Amino acid sequence: MADSAKQFRLMTETPIPRLIIKLSIPTIISMLGTTIYNLVDTAFVGKLGTSQSGAVGVVFGFMTVLQAIGFMCGQGSGSIVSRRLGEKNIEEATRIASTGFFTSLVLGFIVAVFSLIFIDPLVVFFGSTPTIAPHAKTYLYFILSTAPCVVATFTLNNLLRYEGKAVLGMIGLLSGGILNIAGDAIFMFGFDMGIAGAGLSTAISQVIGFAILLGIFLSGKTQAKISIKSISFFSKRQSDILTTGLPSLVRQAFGGVATIILNQSAALVAGDAAIAALSIVSRVSFAIFAIALGIGQGFQPICAFNYGAKKYSRVRKAYKDAILFSTGILAVITVFALIFPGEIVGALRDDPKVIKIGIRALRLMCIAQLFMPLCMVTEMLLQSTGRKLSSLVLSSLRGGVLYIPLILILSKLRGVAGLQEAQPLAFMLSAVPGVICVVIYFKNLPKEDEK
Repeated sequence: MADSAKQFRLMTETPIPRLIIKLSIPTIISMLGTTIYNLVDTAFVGKLGTSQSGAVGVVFGFMTVLQAIGFMCGQGSGSIVSRRLGEKNIEEATRIASTGFFTSLVLGFIVAVFSLIFIDPLVVFFGSTPTIAPHAKTYLYFILSTAPCVVATFTLNNLLRYEGKAVLGMIGLLSGGILNIAGDAIFMFGFDMGIAGAGLSTAISQVIGFAILLGIFLSGKTQAKISIKSISFFSKRQSDILTTGLPSLVRQAFGGVATIILNQSAALVAGDAAIAALSIVSRVSFAIFAIALGIGQGFQPICAFNYGAKKYSRVRKAYKDAILFSTGILAVITVFALIFPGEIVGALRDDPKVIKIGIRALRLMCIAQLFMPLCMVTEMLLQSTGRKLSSLVLSSLRGGVLYIPLILILSKLRGVAGLQEAQPLAFMLSAVPGVICVVIYFKNLPKEDEK
């Protein structure tokens, strides 16, 4: 109980700027570690050839589906867990955490089975060309073998973040990422396994990272526990978890669908080089945005916990500070990518066609991402405080309702230039409804804290 009281004071009494920094730093380190792994993996595979590099982009699209399910279960259960801890209801938090975790395992297993059965049409659906497909299938077999662990890892990490234990989540994710980088070098080049080595390395590191995160919960280092006895399948708890996490699923799933359509459109317009270039730009731009996103994820437990404790003034303060911090840091980092886009893309794939397509795409993405903190933090605010519908609408607009039609329309009207412009334009347009939603939200939020 002493630890619970200490955590409650930390979340409800620590000055907001200091608390955001405290919770953001481990999350930022985790995201940068994961992003660095993704970039290193892309660079390693890029040494094998353009088709292999394109295969990474195809599999990355599938990985976003697994991530979508993990985030749905993790952010759905984590948001509720944080609010229950703010209400000092630890028993209910344990039931929610357990249900969310085991739901993610079951869903990950179901996806893996169906994907293995339909793997040939699957890789085509995700945008493979005939030259990319064999490499994508090889990589994907390893990913599918550990799909339940991949999904559950995202769920466990989100549960730790929402409890305010982001440092523990960082340990699990970074351990897996470091092992993955080492494994890439050993299996791909040491054992000369090529793309199969990249897949094997990813599979091993995912299992180890999952085991570390699960061990944290089983060792009693968290307030909410993971227990088979606390599962509530086919219940209102599970329904609340899934509906609360639905915006995360929609956001991530739309990202996966958009990646598929982008790959398919790129294949028609400019072949493997375009797929590889846009895949590289996607990973680089995410690396740039990772710090801003980490600040937003540090904001989420503060928002949910204090909303549950009915400290509404801290919710307002946390929202404003999260946007200011993330936009400021993002602006500084973006300058470097705008100055050296060719060098960045070339470091990941030394192919003149890939570099030419990647330079303009990266510059446009960097400029458009300056609109993202407002959209991102607003979505997190709504989801963390149980505003399911509003969060779902914003996630849908940014993730696919705007982006996917822009890919299809602009690729036909402007070719490669249209593919480079689609996502930046979607980001900028989605800022308008974000402003409208947050104005309405704070107008209806109680002005005074409850004693």
